[in-house]
Amino acid sequence: MTNNSLKKNVTFIEAMAIVIGMIIGSGIFLKPATVLQNAGSPLMAILAWVISGIITLASALSIAEIAAAIPKAGGLYTYLTELYGETFGFLLGWVQTIISYPASVAAQAIAFATYASFFVTMNSIQQKILAVAVLAFILLMNVLSTKYGGVIQTAATIGKLVPIAAIILFGLIKGSSSFGITESIINPSAPSAGFGAAMLGTLWAYEGWISVTNMAAELKNPTRDLPKVISFGVIFVIAVYAIFNLAIFKALPLEQVVTSETAAADAAVALFGNKGAMFITAGIMVSVFGALNGFLMTGARIPYSMGENKMLPFSGVLSKIHPKFQTPANSLIIESVLAIVYIMSGTFNTLTDLLVFVLWIFFVMGVYGVFILRKKYPQEKGLYKVPLYPVTPIIGIVGGAYILISTIIDNPKNSLIGIAITLIGLPVYYYINKKNK
Repeated sequence: MTNNSLKKNVTFIEAMAIVIGMIIGSGIFLKPATVLQNAGSPLMAILAWVISGIITLASALSIAEIAAAIPKAGGLYTYLTELYGETFGFLLGWVQTIISYPASVAAQAIAFATYASFFVTMNSIQQKILAVAVLAFILLMNVLSTKYGGVIQTAATIGKLVPIAAIILFGLIKGSSSFGITESIINPSAPSAGFGAAMLGTLWAYEGWISVTNMAAELKNPTRDLPKVISFGVIFVIAVYAIFNLAIFKALPLEQVVTSETAAADAAVALFGNKGAMFITAGIMVSVFGALNGFLMTGARIPYSMGENKMLPFSGVLSKIHPKFQTPANSLIIESVLAIVYIMSGTFNTLTDLLVFVLWIFFVMGVYGVFILRKKYPQEKGLYKVPLYPVTPIIGIVGGAYILISTIIDNPKNSLIGIAITLIGLPVYYYINKKNK
């Protein structure tokens, strides 16, 4: 193996842990009340979770076909480059490298420190120091070995499923709350925004699965395994989300669920006593820790891939593999440095909010890419094909279009600023392109 090759040491289980671990973050613990309020009844709330899951699954099944046909590092950045050309691929890679992934890493690190303050009182400066320390630990493990990052991801995913499984099991068996599945929910202090808003809230909770495609070059058998881990992972999360919400409704009166910002913690208290809140908070910390590891591990593969293609400043540095550890150490470090800047400045939430609209444009392009793939490239026998084509990708495209329209209606200013930030990358692209030529 050359010094500039990534090891193929990401197993099927570790890839599955990336999918599940990056989808299931803190949203499952914090979203039930908002979704129930907007949906109007337990039945419609669970339907919102399931329908959003089906839209996500349709998108996942579609992009899985592209992932099987183009099993290279870089994920969606690589697919857009191959299917739409360098410019579109660069613009996605640009916002992912400079803002999206490092800001998401920063947000997870701060979230971890914030939940840690439940156990140890900390001021904002101390929380930031803890956030940087946790990030530094994750960085070190991922630099030393991708295998360490995979082990952390697997352990954190199992760890986060423990409190979820406990609430599901005890909630369904011991939950004493009786409710009508179609019972109308009214909360005067927070008027319902309707089923569309409920679906929008749940769709955000399914994000993260596509990041496993960034690791394609390091999977032992990406052509076979990527479609499986993406499909099985999303299906598993759909089931968990639906059953978890049903257990919450069984554990708490609906009137309490709809007025609580921490419905999962309240359910844990009802089921396990006062220590229940500590149990759930610890579960959220494990969940966020796993998401932090996943975002850094997968996010670093974008500047590494762009560096290999000479599409970023200092490409030679970014694409260099550590001679001893065979990991993209420089890309991991630069993503961590940017994340620390965002942690200390406190800009991470603002930055991620600004880019939501833009990232979903690229995401819809990725789903539509399956049509381009079939037209542009000959179909190899034995490779995974999206089931129920073309219905499946159309469902994904319609769901993505719904998010785009809702986002631009709800927050046109952020949407336009996000586009502007993305287009700033064009002068960089033209400069690098000219320099390469």
